Amino acid sequence: MPKKIIITIDGFSSCGKSTLAKQLANSLGYVYIDSGAMYRAITLYFLRNHINWTNGKQVEEALKGINLSFTFNEQSQQSEILLNDENVEYFIRDLVVAEQVSEVAAIGAVREFAVHQQQLMGKQKGIVMDGRDIGTTVFPDAELKIFMTADISLRVERRFKEMYAKNPNVSIEEVKANLELRDYIDSNREISPLRKAKDAILLDNSNLTIEEQLDFALNLFEKKAGAVPAE
Repeated sequence: MPKKIIITIDGFSSCGKSTLAKQLANSLGYVYIDSGAMYRAITLYFLRNHINWTNGKQVEEALKGINLSFTFNEQSQQSEILLNDENVEYFIRDLVVAEQVSEVAAIGAVREFAVHQQQLMGKQKGIVMDGRDIGTTVFPDAELKIFMTADISLRVERRFKEMYAKNPNVSIEEVKANLELRDYIDSNREISPLRKAKDAILLDNSNLTIEEQLDFALNLFEKKAGAVPAE
């Protein structure tokens, strides 16, 4: 049996990173960790507690009061994030959080806090983690790295459908503006900007079905895991 590896999936917002990561984890019997949910949960905590995240001292104090963990929902068959033991999976998907998360995630102290948590989760290997700097900063030595992208119009359409199901008042213009802003912030932030790792494999899923992109990733896994010595 091949040794367990770490799989990272990075890329732009609404490229289907979490969809692929969940499918891959389920197919391999690996643990799925949603790094984006961690930053969203931190943002939710800041909003709820009126934290001024431009104030470094306030941020550092606030982070001391945050405990993040994941739980597996038997009904949905998905992992969901807990913020101080409260399941906040639904709340972190709100547009108010989406509008602020890139700004919060760009803060050095926040990234340091989240990266430390993520690295602890990956110590046992056998995980699939998606985000924006997982293959470059969190797990630079990961055995398999995938970088996802897709046409902006398709990404807007995907995010709009997801948001509209929870908030029928959201407009496609708002979603497009939010995505473009997040792309800019994520790609241009000073700390751990979104970029493709040199050894990451590009996956443009603009014209792929969900099944086709999973097959693509499973083929990559077989090649990488096959080179890993058995325990």
